[in-house]
Amino acid sequence: MKIDKRILIAAAAVLVVAVVAVLVAGRLRPHSFQGVVLQTDKPAADFTLTASTGQPASLSDFRGKWVVLYFGYTFCPDVCPTTLARINAALNQIGDKAKDVQVLMVSVDPERDTPERLATYLGAFNPSFLGLTGTVDQVTQAATPFGIYFAKQDVEGASGYLMDHTASVTLVDPEGRTRLVWLTDSTPEGMASDLNYLIR
Repeated sequence: MKIDKRILIAAAAVLVVAVVAVLVAGRLRPHSFQGVVLQTDKPAADFTLTASTGQPASLSDFRGKWVVLYFGYTFCPDVCPTTLARINAALNQIGDKAKDVQVLMVSVDPERDTPERLATYLGAFNPSFLGLTGTVDQVTQAATPFGIYFAKQDVEGASGYLMDHTASVTLVDPEGRTRLVWLTDSTPEGMASDLNYLIR
């Protein structure tokens, strides 16, 4: 049976339109964020602490970059190393866009976390990660506007104490505004997806 050329052309045209429609719909579909989206036009509260380089550093020094801000400490037995490893894995997944991201970890254990200790600890995860420390009062002032809680918890053993602390991760945009908060169940794939979507 001979098929009319016009029918073939019409069928091909319908197929092309259907493929284009699927592609366009995929692009127009809203991004599903893994992090909790924060809507604000105000810059995040600025702070100045001592960096793991030994020099003073402020949050506002990193305007123009996406800042992944985490409050943790080097003696942390599990949550902090796991979180830092997840952040590093997410950066590895976004390729060249990682150059537009600065990871900052503010120590919630400033009595033990010297700049030198922070540099050694964070360097094991990624040489670009920067640690920040200061007095307990300075760290408290830095942490409070981001909803971060921390307190000593006495334990038996050589460490003497551990730190209870909020383990969320905050994403600050290049204009200094808080954009996302990733909770403890965030995956590297989800974080990378959010970063890929936001970093243009």
